[in-house]
Amino acid sequence: MHETRDIHCELLAPLLQPLLGKFYRAHRSPMRAPSGAQTWVARRQEILAALNLTPLDHGHWLTGLLVAPTARSQGLASQLIEHALARTAGPVWLFCHPDLVGFYRRLGFEPATQLPPALAERLARYQRSKALLALARGSGAHGEA
Repeated sequence: MHETRDIHCELLAPLLQPLLGKFYRAHRSPMRAPSGAQTWVARRQEILAALNLTPLDHGHWLTGLLVAPTARSQGLASQLIEHALARTAGPVWLFCHPDLVGFYRRLGFEPATQLPPALAERLARYQRSKALLALARGSGAHGEA
Protein backbone atom coordinates (compact mmCIF):
# COMPACT_ATOMS: atom_id res chain seq x y z
CA MET A 1 0.00 0.00 0.00
CA HIS A 2 1.24 3.49 -0.82
CA GLU A 3 1.73 6.18 1.79
CA THR A 4 -1.26 8.45 2.27
CA ARG A 5 0.41 10.80 4.74
CA ASP A 6 1.22 13.30 2.01
CA ILE A 7 -2.43 13.35 0.92
CA HIS A 8 -4.46 16.34 2.06
CA CYS A 9 -8.23 16.08 2.41
CA GLU A 10 -10.05 19.38 2.25
CA LEU A 11 -13.25 21.17 1.39
CA LEU A 12 -12.82 22.58 -2.11
CA ALA A 13 -13.33 26.34 -2.18
CA PRO A 14 -16.20 27.51 -4.44
CA LEU A 15 -13.76 29.31 -6.75
CA LEU A 16 -11.98 26.01 -7.35
CA GLN A 17 -15.16 24.06 -8.25
CA PRO A 18 -14.19 23.96 -11.96
CA LEU A 19 -11.28 21.71 -10.94
CA LEU A 20 -13.78 19.07 -9.86
CA GLY A 21 -15.49 19.08 -13.25
CA LYS A 22 -12.09 18.78 -14.89
CA PHE A 23 -11.23 15.84 -12.58
CA TYR A 24 -14.44 13.98 -13.43
CA ARG A 25 -14.04 14.63 -17.18
CA ALA A 26 -10.38 13.53 -17.11
CA HIS A 27 -11.55 10.15 -15.82
CA ARG A 28 -14.47 9.93 -18.25
CA SER A 29 -17.00 10.09 -15.43
CA PRO A 30 -20.50 11.53 -15.89
CA MET A 31 -20.40 12.70 -12.26
CA ARG A 32 -20.67 16.36 -11.39
CA ALA A 33 -20.99 18.53 -8.30
CA PRO A 34 -24.65 19.25 -7.55
CA SER A 35 -25.59 22.85 -6.95
CA GLY A 36 -25.23 23.71 -3.26
CA ALA A 37 -23.09 20.67 -2.47
CA GLN A 38 -19.95 20.68 -0.38
CA THR A 39 -17.15 19.25 -2.47
CA TRP A 40 -14.43 17.38 -0.63
CA VAL A 41 -11.19 16.33 -2.30
CA ALA A 42 -8.08 14.32 -1.50
CA ARG A 43 -5.00 15.69 -3.21
CA ARG A 44 -1.28 15.91 -3.31
CA GLN A 45 -1.06 18.74 -5.79
CA GLU A 46 -3.67 17.38 -8.17
CA ILE A 47 -7.05 15.98 -7.13
CA LEU A 48 -6.84 12.23 -6.58
CA ALA A 49 -10.31 11.62 -5.13
CA ALA A 50 -13.52 13.58 -4.66
CA LEU A 51 -17.00 13.37 -3.20
CA ASN A 52 -20.00 15.66 -2.81
CA LEU A 53 -22.23 16.18 0.22
CA THR A 54 -25.55 17.80 -0.65
CA PRO A 55 -27.55 19.21 2.29
CA LEU A 56 -30.87 17.40 2.65
CA ASP A 57 -33.41 17.04 5.44
CA HIS A 58 -31.05 17.90 8.36
CA GLY A 59 -28.36 15.65 6.89
CA HIS A 60 -26.42 15.14 3.67
CA TRP A 61 -26.56 12.96 0.58
CA LEU A 62 -23.14 11.61 -0.44
CA THR A 63 -22.64 11.41 -4.22
CA GLY A 64 -19.88 11.59 -6.78
CA LEU A 65 -17.26 9.52 -4.96
CA LEU A 66 -14.47 8.90 -7.43
CA VAL A 67 -10.82 7.94 -6.98
CA ALA A 68 -8.42 8.41 -9.89
CA PRO A 69 -7.53 4.98 -11.31
CA THR A 70 -3.81 5.49 -10.62
CA ALA A 71 -4.57 6.22 -6.94
CA ARG A 72 -6.90 3.31 -6.21
CA SER A 73 -6.24 0.62 -3.60
CA GLN A 74 -4.45 3.12 -1.34
CA GLY A 75 -7.30 3.80 1.08
CA LEU A 76 -8.07 7.24 -0.36
CA ALA A 77 -11.84 6.75 -0.58
CA SER A 78 -12.02 5.69 3.08
CA GLN A 79 -9.71 8.50 4.16
CA LEU A 80 -11.71 11.12 2.27
CA ILE A 81 -15.09 9.86 3.52
CA GLU A 82 -13.89 9.77 7.14
CA HIS A 83 -12.39 13.26 6.86
CA ALA A 84 -15.50 14.79 5.31
CA LEU A 85 -17.98 13.07 7.62
CA ALA A 86 -16.02 14.01 10.75
CA ARG A 87 -16.71 17.63 9.77
CA THR A 88 -20.34 17.15 8.77
CA ALA A 89 -23.28 17.25 11.17
CA GLY A 90 -26.31 15.00 10.89
CA PRO A 91 -26.98 11.77 9.08
CA VAL A 92 -25.45 10.95 5.71
CA TRP A 93 -27.22 8.83 3.09
CA LEU A 94 -25.87 7.28 -0.10
CA PHE A 95 -26.92 4.90 -2.84
CA CYS A 96 -24.52 2.17 -3.92
CA HIS A 97 -24.29 -0.95 -6.02
CA PRO A 98 -24.70 -4.13 -3.92
CA ASP A 99 -21.02 -5.02 -4.57
CA LEU A 100 -19.97 -1.93 -2.56
CA VAL A 101 -22.04 -2.57 0.58
CA GLY A 102 -19.11 -4.25 2.39
CA PHE A 103 -16.86 -1.25 1.74
CA TYR A 104 -19.41 1.20 3.13
CA ARG A 105 -20.33 -1.00 6.09
CA ARG A 106 -16.67 -0.98 7.17
CA LEU A 107 -17.05 2.82 7.32
CA GLY A 108 -20.08 2.62 9.60
CA PHE A 109 -22.88 2.79 7.04
CA GLU A 110 -25.91 0.54 7.57
CA PRO A 111 -28.92 -0.24 5.39
CA ALA A 112 -31.23 2.79 5.48
CA THR A 113 -34.62 1.77 6.81
CA GLN A 114 -36.06 5.24 6.26
CA LEU A 115 -35.04 7.90 3.74
CA PRO A 116 -36.07 11.53 3.39
CA PRO A 117 -38.98 11.63 0.88
CA ALA A 118 -36.87 13.28 -1.85
CA LEU A 119 -34.26 10.50 -1.64
CA ALA A 120 -36.87 7.73 -1.40
CA GLU A 121 -38.45 8.99 -4.64
CA ARG A 122 -35.08 9.28 -6.36
CA LEU A 123 -34.04 5.79 -5.27
CA ALA A 124 -37.30 4.32 -6.60
CA ARG A 125 -36.63 5.98 -9.98
CA TYR A 126 -33.01 4.80 -10.08
CA GLN A 127 -33.93 1.25 -9.11
CA ARG A 128 -36.04 0.91 -12.27
CA SER A 129 -32.83 0.63 -14.27
CA LYS A 130 -30.03 -0.01 -11.74
CA ALA A 131 -29.33 -2.31 -8.82
CA LEU A 132 -28.88 0.17 -5.96
CA LEU A 133 -29.17 0.02 -2.21
CA ALA A 134 -29.60 2.91 0.23
CA LEU A 135 -27.19 3.14 3.15
CA ALA A 136 -26.98 5.64 6.00
CA ARG A 137 -24.64 6.71 8.75
CA GLY A 138 -25.24 8.99 11.71
CA SER A 139 -27.95 9.84 14.19
CA GLY A 140 -31.46 9.59 12.80
CA ALA A 141 -30.15 7.97 9.61
CA HIS A 142 -32.05 4.75 10.17
CA GLY A 143 -35.36 6.27 11.13
CA GLU A 144 -34.79 6.56 14.89
CA ALA A 145 -36.34 9.47 16.71
